Amino acid sequence: MPISISSLKSHTLDSHQHGDAVARILATAIQAVEPEMAVRHHVQRSGQSLIVAGQEYRLDKTGRILILGLGKAALAMTQPLIDLLADHAPRGLLIPKHAPTESLIGFDIQPGGHPIPNENSLRAGTKAMQLVQNLDETDLLICLISGGGSALMSLPYHGLSLTDMQVLTSKLLTCGARIDEINTLRRRLDLLKGGGLIRMAAPAHVVSLILSDVIGNPLEAIASGPTAPDPSTRAQAFEVLDKYHLNDQISAELYQILQTMPEPPGPSDSIFSHVQNVIIGSNVQAAESALNQAKVEGFHTMALGNSWQGEARVVSRELTNILKSTSNQRPFCYIAGGETTVIVRGQGRGGRNQELALAAVRELANLPNALMVTLATDGEDGPTDAAGAVVSEATLKQGQAYGLSPEPFLEDNDAYTYFSSLGDLLKPGPTGTNVNDLTFLFGF
Repeated sequence: MPISISSLKSHTLDSHQHGDAVARILATAIQAVEPEMAVRHHVQRSGQSLIVAGQEYRLDKTGRILILGLGKAALAMTQPLIDLLADHAPRGLLIPKHAPTESLIGFDIQPGGHPIPNENSLRAGTKAMQLVQNLDETDLLICLISGGGSALMSLPYHGLSLTDMQVLTSKLLTCGARIDEINTLRRRLDLLKGGGLIRMAAPAHVVSLILSDVIGNPLEAIASGPTAPDPSTRAQAFEVLDKYHLNDQISAELYQILQTMPEPPGPSDSIFSHVQNVIIGSNVQAAESALNQAKVEGFHTMALGNSWQGEARVVSRELTNILKSTSNQRPFCYIAGGETTVIVRGQGRGGRNQELALAAVRELANLPNALMVTLATDGEDGPTDAAGAVVSEATLKQGQAYGLSPEPFLEDNDAYTYFSSLGDLLKPGPTGTNVNDLTFLFGF
């Protein structure tokens, strides 16, 4: 379903001369990585052949067809396959973030916990293991993987508790660790991650369709790579703990497992010979589509790259400097993609996109005819119902009129409250997709 333009408006955009155009550009970015469309583009049916990114699977020579949907886009990614394979009565397991309003015939639906795994995540992990065990070489397992999968499905190694994993995940998130660093540790502590699902499903054929929410699209980092080999080493896992000073903050059991578990099978291992991993949507695709729409709207455009990462406040300063220093012809639209982090020091509400925007408020206070818009493509920035925020020259003065200064809210990591007071949060709701974040710089 196309995302509503009105859901991507705010107080500032409502009153802005180009507000509708900006909202259309944002909507285009999300629609470009809409899960159903992405699946249909990469998977076709021809008679008794299923064609996946050019590779053929003969359905008349296939035994069981099972579907495992994991991540925020699990439900939307599944429907096209149900349509394509209706005569083969596919069944399976879906592990989304939110419970659907309707059931799907033949599918068990087990929502998990996010961003911290919970008891539902353990149930999901157990059900996933049960689904893929005892398959043979004639069976076909289709995995539909999207952002959030690392937390939504969890099956810790024997000797580890859910609490161990919750403490580790929480500490990594609050200290500002990157998602690839977090998943380096997760892969070595979970039976399903780092190719673990493939070990359980062997010798079945496995097709994995992946919406990437990780910079650079490394297969092992997206949902912690349940269908991909793990190229990291034990030493790299300990480097992450050392970097964030966490060695003495994790359980002895977790530390012992990291020390003693054997290195996982690599890309050349035979268990991956019957696996096809296909990236069907990414941050690059979303940004390129948004830039094309910006051109249609009459903007001069520039891609600022899709590998922006680091602390949100630092990235904000770098992006506002670009916006303040540009001398390009107006109107213009620049787009930066990636995923920043937040070092949590306060007790407020927010997420990386909102914090990035809040850090720009004072920087843009004396810059007329400019906007910064931040957007989490999944529609949910951090543990909030906002996707991002809008900042203009007027934001600082509007806040001051309410007695609000951005600095105390930054100190408390409370960007949500600040922008909510001004009506400048973007709240499109869960979009059903997830390909990292986008920041839009506009000059008029």
